[in-house]
Amino acid sequence: MTASRVVNRSAYVSEAATSAVEKAVQELGYVLNSTAQLLAGGGTRTIALVHSDSMTSAYLGELLLGALAEAAARHIHLTVEQYVQGRPSAWLVNQIVDGRAAGVILPPPLCDWQELVEGLLAENIAVVAITPDRYTDGVTAVSVDDRQASYEITKHLVDMGHRRIGFIQGNLQHRGSSRRLEGFLQGLSENGIHPGEELIVPGDFSYRSGLLAAERLLSLPTVPTAILACNDDMAAAAVTIAHQRKIDVPGELSICGFDDAPLASSIWPALTTIRLPVREMSTKAIRALCQELEQGGKASESNSRHVSLQLDYRLIRRQSDARPPKR
Repeated sequence: MTASRVVNRSAYVSEAATSAVEKAVQELGYVLNSTAQLLAGGGTRTIALVHSDSMTSAYLGELLLGALAEAAARHIHLTVEQYVQGRPSAWLVNQIVDGRAAGVILPPPLCDWQELVEGLLAENIAVVAITPDRYTDGVTAVSVDDRQASYEITKHLVDMGHRRIGFIQGNLQHRGSSRRLEGFLQGLSENGIHPGEELIVPGDFSYRSGLLAAERLLSLPTVPTAILACNDDMAAAAVTIAHQRKIDVPGELSICGFDDAPLASSIWPALTTIRLPVREMSTKAIRALCQELEQGGKASESNSRHVSLQLDYRLIRRQSDARPPKR
């Protein structure tokens, strides 16, 4: 008990006893186990990151790398939960409660499942949402302005002279896809360009969907001079289809992506893309949860207003874009 009081600075101990305990701590190389300390007091330092099968491996990988690094630095136990499509929100809430998680990171599209968010908050579990479509009281949001980023890369293509630009959508369950389409349309309309419906084709963020979308765009009677895809996997697929059709990228066709996944700089030509701070978003999410847990043990009852952390994006120029060919 005396050693515990000295180590935790929880009560007064005589100078002689304190000196003896500190000497023993130094000789033994003892390090305070903060997880065990919290468990002994009825608390927990477990945070869950939940993902669904609609996320690409590249996006999930970046989220995990950021979360794991920050969790390790803060002596947080990080668990990874997978949502099984079709299960009710109560099933996932029970999974997280059974795992004794005090906080949860919800990436898209789960961050926009209001029933799930409300279920977690009802269990007094702190929630951080990654790029949610709307803000919820008591939930911290870590976001990037997808619409503005898409507007910027669209304007980049327009400024180079492109007027016929194809757009490959992402999974419509992810609200970020809709925001990127909105930014694309805004960037065109401000320059007096009105794309035909045939230039906006569906995708679901997967490489395969990018192949099908690119085939559709490049089979049009008048092919586009540029393609903007909602992520790098689909943009890379468009490059593949262009190569198969002997279309020079970027000489005849410019192709741009989104995210700046590792694939973007490993294919030829390397992709011009929007770099999203995915790893930094999960790092910020861990920090926000830690701050909330330190304030209230679990989800802070005093946090009745939402908090929004807006991070920056960057347009990365590489070799996949150029001025359109003269026809």
